[in-house]
Amino acid sequence: MNTGFTVTLAKIMKETGLKEFYMPSDPQELLVSSMEINRPGLELTGYMEYYDKERILIFGNTEYSYLEQFDTEKQYEIISRMLCQKPPAIIIARNHQPADAIVKAAKEFEVPILISPDATSAMSASLITFLNAEMAPRITRHGVLVEVYGEGILLIGDSGVGKSETAIELIKRGHRLIADDAVEIRRVSNRTLVGTSPENIRHFIELRGIGIINARRIFGMGAVKLTEKIDMVINMEQWNTEKVYDRIGMDNQYTEIMGIQVPIMTIPVKPGRNLAIIIEVAAMNNRQKKMGYNAAQELLQSLGMEIGVEDIQSHKVDTGWGEE
Repeated sequence: MNTGFTVTLAKIMKETGLKEFYMPSDPQELLVSSMEINRPGLELTGYMEYYDKERILIFGNTEYSYLEQFDTEKQYEIISRMLCQKPPAIIIARNHQPADAIVKAAKEFEVPILISPDATSAMSASLITFLNAEMAPRITRHGVLVEVYGEGILLIGDSGVGKSETAIELIKRGHRLIADDAVEIRRVSNRTLVGTSPENIRHFIELRGIGIINARRIFGMGAVKLTEKIDMVINMEQWNTEKVYDRIGMDNQYTEIMGIQVPIMTIPVKPGRNLAIIIEVAAMNNRQKKMGYNAAQELLQSLGMEIGVEDIQSHKVDTGWGEE
């Protein structure tokens, strides 16, 4: 699948431990545009109807044992059918020495040959995971992303509501910053969102009255992190006396970001509230709910009310934030 994003072959080699065997040009200039891979099966027999030339080819024991049935000339014919369409690269798993026919065809059509010591399935899994993350659909939105007790908490709200100040307090309490002001969100699977910071503003925090600070320089490497899964959204808003805020937390509220449902909680902000502690408790409570425990349900049951899992409802909260 082509998402419109690309990754260089050099970065793939660095992140997955692939070794160069033959490289026709600078790997920094060779781009991969498909997050899927191709382990040829029917293609080896000549059926090329659904062959996708944008995918990286992977050869393992099965492919090699099939090729070994034929002489070098026939092997070259089989390999050339695929390499003539110039796929981004061909990976040889299990440290196999590339067959002469593969090397000849690769040089003729200028297709890089890479070697991996891993088993074919392990190599495929790690490569697919990396490509999915690198080329996932993404959006960039205003907010702050922090890791609190292992939960990725996305803080949203109007400018000046105190998101960055709250992030500083959380960092001082031992938690970690991923992004401030701009959060790049990637949909790496149908259920998972991962957030990171644009590289040019990574680790920087804007504090009104002070200016720009570097969290990594001030608080150390333990205070920052490059990426984090988004487990929960916290909407910070100025306390509205005319609005009724949830005081029980029985039902689950969620918002949609890039088509994925994410739990959301609205926290009213006013002087005297320790937002860092409130967010810590919210993170731990969210973990409990994922593990099947609901404190509000237990309280109501202790008061004699018959409350089952089927009585806990989910409500969508439309903030308009994720689909700007």
